[in-house]
Formats: sequence, structure tokens, C-alpha cells
Amino acid sequence: MSNFAIIGVGGYVAPRHLQAIRETGHDLIAALDRHDSVGILDTYFSDVQFFTEFERFDRHAAKLQRLGEEQRIHYVTVCSPNYLHDAHIRFALRIGAHCICEKPLVINPWNLDPLAELERESGGRVRTILQLRKHPVLLALRECIAQERPGTRHEVELTYITTRGRWYFVSWKGSDEKSGGVATNIGIHFFDLLLWIFGRPEHCEVHLADSRRMAGYLELERARVRWFLSVDREDLPAAAVARGQRTCRAIVVDGQEVEFSEGFTELHTAVYRDILAGGGCGIADSRASIELVHQIRTHPVALVRDHAHRWVLGLP
Repeated sequence: MSNFAIIGVGGYVAPRHLQAIRETGHDLIAALDRHDSVGILDTYFSDVQFFTEFERFDRHAAKLQRLGEEQRIHYVTVCSPNYLHDAHIRFALRIGAHCICEKPLVINPWNLDPLAELERESGGRVRTILQLRKHPVLLALRECIAQERPGTRHEVELTYITTRGRWYFVSWKGSDEKSGGVATNIGIHFFDLLLWIFGRPEHCEVHLADSRRMAGYLELERARVRWFLSVDREDLPAAAVARGQRTCRAIVVDGQEVEFSEGFTELHTAVYRDILAGGGCGIADSRASIELVHQIRTHPVALVRDHAHRWVLGLP
């Protein structure tokens, strides 16, 4: 059984990690969050040392490291704000632990090589959560695409609208500098998925970019992709609003929707099982999507109507 620590345990995604640690049969022994509303810990683990100050957390981790193999931290799970991931991954490697980090590993691609060098020097492993790669429907789609003749290109439409209230724009998530903006914060795993299935990017356009929504067009090795991302409730389809839904998630390939709305709650545990067995997605696996979202974030906005997503064109 391995000992885990988690950074950012008060955050939105942390419960999925707590569940994964418990369901894979391991123990959480330490947790850090600047906020103390972390009663969720008691749902999963009964004896966790909790800290609100990084300095005290760091000192505790160093003490455990000196106490030997049974008591030291073997894995650090990072669920902190995106702009802190790099520093917290470094902390994990520095105390002799492996790191499991939420996506994105980093906001800017130039931070990847120094992390890879530190990973080699420390002997620790850096892994990230690209859970859509574990979804059975999406795995089947990838296998199908891989069997096609080279040069085949599909027409793909990605739409992801997930409602966020005013708190989002007050928090670190509303800051492009801290979150990477909409394309990074809510889109990174979808861009990773598109590259994983359809191959490397060959052309990029950005048609819309503000604090609430982004849209654009990509040409990949095996697909032409129109994409739209939004955190604005006003962008939800009327049918979704009528059903009381707060999220619209759709991938359409050659006019056929890929249905993958079920099974999301178990994917983090599947990723953990893979990582703990010696597999998982590391720095090299993350590079393409991080480079792509950086390109999108810095790309000039120019609407090319022939390539525009229907949401940008105001179509139903």
C-alpha cells in the first residue's frame, strides 16, 4: 500500500482523486489547501494530517521522508490551480515522491523540458489525468480511425458548454494568467482527445476569444475540426435548458454524434489503476495538447466563415 498526499483538496476535482486513492486500496496521509472547508476528507479517509500553509506541509513531508519507507509519502496528487502545478510537481519530485497531476501539467509548453529533466534526475514519475483516453467509446473510435487508409479526413465538430456562475470569474479560473483561459481550463482534455484520435495539428484558426467562450478551426492529420467552448449559460441549447441540464458536451464525426455522456465518474479511478501499475500518461504524452492550447491562446482572432462552428454563426 502506498501513502498519498494531496495538494488542493478543497477544489472541485479533488473528490474524484480521493475516491480513486481509496478504490485502488491506498492511504491518504496528508493534505494541503489554503482554505479549511475540507470536511470531504472524512468521507474517504479517517486520519489525514491537514495543512493550510505550504511551509508546514513541506516540513511535515520532509519529516516523513526521514522516518523511512513505510511512513514517507510515495505519491503527491496535485489538484491546485493550474499556474501552481509546475511548482507542486517540483515539490513532489524533491521529496522523493511520484506525482499525479490534474491537467494541464503546465500552462506554458516551455516549462515541460525542465520538468522532464528534473524527473530524470530524481527518479520520480510525473503522470497526468487524461481520463477521456480511458472511455470505452472513445477508445473504440480511436481504434476505428487507426485502421483507416492514410489520408482519410473526417469532418468533426466539438461543442462543450459547461455553465459557470459569477464566482468563476472572481476565482483564479477567471484569470488567463492563472488558468490559461477557456481553451486551457475547460478544453485541454478535449484537445488532447482530438490529437490522440486524429493526429497532429497542421493548421489552426481562432474565430472567437473572450473570457467566457472560445471557438476555432483545426486541421489535423485525419480530421477537420470546428470547435466551440463556453462557460456561459446563455450558450446552452434550449433543449438542454428545458431538461435542467447545465452542460452540453458533444463530438460529432461525419454527422454522427459520438455518445460518451455516461461513465465519467469512474475514469479517474481507471487512470489511477494504470499509473499505479507503472503506466499512465506522462510529460511526453501531454506535450502536444499543451503546445496546441498555447498556440490557440496566442493566435490572432479572425473569423473565416467557411470554417466556423455553427454556434459562432448563430445556427441552431
